[in-house]
Amino acid sequence: MRAAWVLLPALAALSAYYVYLPLPGAVSDPWKLMLLDATFRAVQQTCHLIHYLRLSHHLIVLNYLICTFDKLKSVSSEDIKITDAVFDGVEVRVFEPPAKGDESLKRSVVYIHGGGWALASARTSLYNNLCRIMAESLNAVVVSIEYRLVPEVCFPEQYHDALRATKHFLQPDVLAEYSVDPSRIAISGDSAGGNLAAAVCQQLSKEEDLAVRPKLQALIYPVLQAFDFNTPSYQQNMNMPVLPRYVMINYWIDYINGNYELAHELLVNNHTALNVGRALSFRARLNWTALLPPSFKKNYKPVVQATGTEAIVERLPALLDVRAVPLLADDATLARQPRTYVLTCENDVLRDDGAMYATRLERAGVPVTLDHFHDCFHGCMIFTVWPTDFSAGVQTRNSYIKWLDENL
Repeated sequence: MRAAWVLLPALAALSAYYVYLPLPGAVSDPWKLMLLDATFRAVQQTCHLIHYLRLSHHLIVLNYLICTFDKLKSVSSEDIKITDAVFDGVEVRVFEPPAKGDESLKRSVVYIHGGGWALASARTSLYNNLCRIMAESLNAVVVSIEYRLVPEVCFPEQYHDALRATKHFLQPDVLAEYSVDPSRIAISGDSAGGNLAAAVCQQLSKEEDLAVRPKLQALIYPVLQAFDFNTPSYQQNMNMPVLPRYVMINYWIDYINGNYELAHELLVNNHTALNVGRALSFRARLNWTALLPPSFKKNYKPVVQATGTEAIVERLPALLDVRAVPLLADDATLARQPRTYVLTCENDVLRDDGAMYATRLERAGVPVTLDHFHDCFHGCMIFTVWPTDFSAGVQTRNSYIKWLDENL
């Protein structure tokens, strides 16, 4: 009995130590965020153990757990018709609101989910709920793309899936089938989905024979570059819950089919050192000292290596491929982009990716709305349902949908 009285406080202390993380004072729902992060870390560590034992790839196990406990069946409701379809070989989930009166055509959003190109699904409740609310609030047809994931495929297959599905939907006969107004279509996505949305939008702007083009793009805390892992937001938020810097670097390594042994070299920017010839021409396009406002730059200093490892970009050319890294696009490509919305969060390693893209688009003449949230964190917009319900999620989702409603 005495042992139990000693053991229980010890376990409680260990649990508190595992859960607790020092967070900025402005973060909303800090204890709930700590618990969410502790859960993520525990599950990820279990999956890495399974990977280490060579029982399965850790991302397969992690995604299996996510989808097993969270997947919804395709069911039509009284309010929103939800169906699964295949667009040019790519699975999609379509959300259709009921017709209203004599309305003939609806607006539409093509949505690409996040998850580090490796996790989640258009069918999980988190994204099912988001897309249903978008369809209801906007009275819009929402097409959620179920692209293939790492480790089944790596770059550029996720990009190709998103591009094929989007181009299929933009065909006039397909739009007519879903009663969509071809002049009122947006392309959107969060995190890795924001990356794919930006890359798809850039490619569509280059294709001269397209009959229908998106009116808008809306990017939610997008990941847009692997050139510099020491931007102010990467330095400031390197240990932030949900997406610490080392996790984002590992997602990139998985996406471009690299080796985890390269993580440290990427971390210190050896792949874009001054002696790496292939990277030199891109440096001005990601110069955060000229692209970020003072409130983002704070007192952080650039990390630029004089000598690095050119072999990294030779082995992994995707690090400098605009289809994977949309922030590297030239000014002429950026000038062809549609009106853009970029949502960023202060407590997010990817904050500066979105802010730099917004600045470059604006300088290229594109109308841009940068919607920055000081108390929010990466991934928050999909966390709106118990037990992962955050005020930050509702706040960002409402602002995003409001912008779409006013501009689409």
